[in-house]
Amino acid sequence: MTGVQAMTAAEDLQLPPVAPEVLAAAVESLTSRLRKKLDAAIEQYAALPVAPAADGPGVGVRCGEDAVVTLLPGPDGTVTEEGQARCSCLLAPRCLHRAAVLGCCPIADPPAAGAAAPAGPAEQAEPDAAPAATAAAGTTGAEPAPATAPELPATVEPTPAQVQAAAGLWAAAAAALAAGVPAAGAVPQAELLRAAHTARLADLHRAEAAALRVVRGLRSARARYSSHRTADLAAALRELLLTTALLRSSPADRAVLGTARRAYKPGGALRVHGVCREPVLTATGYGGVVTHLVTEDGRWVSIADIKPGGPSRARGAGTAPVSVGAAALDHSQLSRGGLLISGATVSADGRLGSGRGVRANPVGGMDWGSGPLAELFARPLAEAVAERLADGPLADPEQTELLRRPVGCELVVLGASADSVLAREVDGSTGEPHGPLVRLVAVNRHPDLAHTANLTRIGAHPGLRLRVLARVDPDRAATLRPLAVAPVAGAAYTLRLPAEWQGRADLGYDLLQGTHVPAQDGDGPRLPGPVSAGPDPLGDSPLWRVRRQVELAVAGGRRAVAEAARSGGARTDAAALRRTGFRAAAELSTALAEEADRRQRDVFGRLGDPSADRYAEQWLAAALHLTAAERELVRATWHAPDAAAG
Repeated sequence: MTGVQAMTAAEDLQLPPVAPEVLAAAVESLTSRLRKKLDAAIEQYAALPVAPAADGPGVGVRCGEDAVVTLLPGPDGTVTEEGQARCSCLLAPRCLHRAAVLGCCPIADPPAAGAAAPAGPAEQAEPDAAPAATAAAGTTGAEPAPATAPELPATVEPTPAQVQAAAGLWAAAAAALAAGVPAAGAVPQAELLRAAHTARLADLHRAEAAALRVVRGLRSARARYSSHRTADLAAALRELLLTTALLRSSPADRAVLGTARRAYKPGGALRVHGVCREPVLTATGYGGVVTHLVTEDGRWVSIADIKPGGPSRARGAGTAPVSVGAAALDHSQLSRGGLLISGATVSADGRLGSGRGVRANPVGGMDWGSGPLAELFARPLAEAVAERLADGPLADPEQTELLRRPVGCELVVLGASADSVLAREVDGSTGEPHGPLVRLVAVNRHPDLAHTANLTRIGAHPGLRLRVLARVDPDRAATLRPLAVAPVAGAAYTLRLPAEWQGRADLGYDLLQGTHVPAQDGDGPRLPGPVSAGPDPLGDSPLWRVRRQVELAVAGGRRAVAEAARSGGARTDAAALRRTGFRAAAELSTALAEEADRRQRDVFGRLGDPSADRYAEQWLAAALHLTAAERELVRATWHAPDAAAG
């Protein structure tokens, strides 16, 4: 290796993901004096360079003259044991250096039973605009589960251990909510991680996943990452508090317990056809690709290649070899080709396994105009969207396969507006635009990926007709997040793609050029003239007042909500909500403000810390009502009257 190559390799080194229980144990082992210094140490060490380890394949961080922290992750690239994190100082392992470096590492998802390596649900580098808009992705290779299982009752009585674990998670989450982001440092986060580990041991998988999302959100907020959104952190806290509250009030719906990730079942012989590729960046430090495929009977499946790394890993994985059987093709070829698989294993959310008994051979692909894909594009967009939004906003974020399933539609581009491209569905019988105004927003805005550049190119050509494969954004008015596009057969003004792309462009990988869009000859669909995004029924709704209060509670804690209430803002917001008919929202907003400002006194009349439980209950009630109301507004935008003339 040359000097330049060694320097480049060192620059590409990143801290490996760390198991939640390892970080929690490291923080717990510190003295109270060292815990007070932990947040400052994490901020300091996060800026230090990461170098190859001197005594193994891991990495090292020099924290001082006599203190070098060495991380030696296991075969899956994750630090899963306390002995894999070492420090050379005299206080090790109960030292500040070791705990702080571990605090700089990404939080790993727990490994699934039989899985070869852990990987988290994809989280976009740009603010995770919609949890459902991010594709769940992970490594494959789990052992198949039994083909049949006894039918289980819809409700379950939580065991004492599960109730206790849920109570611990509730207490940790309520304390973090009351503290707010500024005070929810490494120690409160460690409490959440410890409680999450206890929840995993009690088989509370949904609550554990929510707790890990909360910790990642808190870390992103405190680090002021550009990808952080307070709305995402609020959603994670809402899910965690809701799940633990339901578990504490038995009996509970079985879905509240959640399921272990990546449980594979035998799928027999499958013939699958590639649809598109999607680059993936995860909050746990992984990057890669997911290739979406469809079976001959219309089922969606996927093959993922996710490993430790960042954007460069996501870019490179787009042409990496496929790890299913001994198929001699890469993800780029698979997205436009197909596989004949014998001995297939498939998870509940459609991920194909790559166990020893799996055999795969390349077969020809399928264009978007034939087979099950033709049916996908023939279905009215409003009907497909209604099906995907049927789960409701309170469904388990880890079990939203239907919502993540792409929709297909034919659109005519109207122009660009802010961060989106405006379009309308094309009527199959008349060829004219109709229906609600649809916004196309990038799946991932990371500059190293092609999503944003491609949408910018598309938005610059009003009148362009194209087929779009996209996910529904459940949190924005009539919004799609496109994964791939294709030309419309027979249309005069549509894409002209290279022959090697085989009639489609993966928007995360294939970069559209000016030559791919022909000059408009006047035969395109009639457009209504200059178009604007117009009013946003969701954004312009008075519910923004409730959202502001809910997110203020997360960002600033209980004290921030109380100070806003004392200034009269709560009364003003409640009055405005009542005038516009949102009476329930007004009552819940008022109750949250009053609880935030409530102080209690002991028997001697001294002011004490108010209960975090009652405050968390009031915040949860307001957050749940807000989420349900906003989801109804989103549904309504997809059924707006035809406004093609405006």
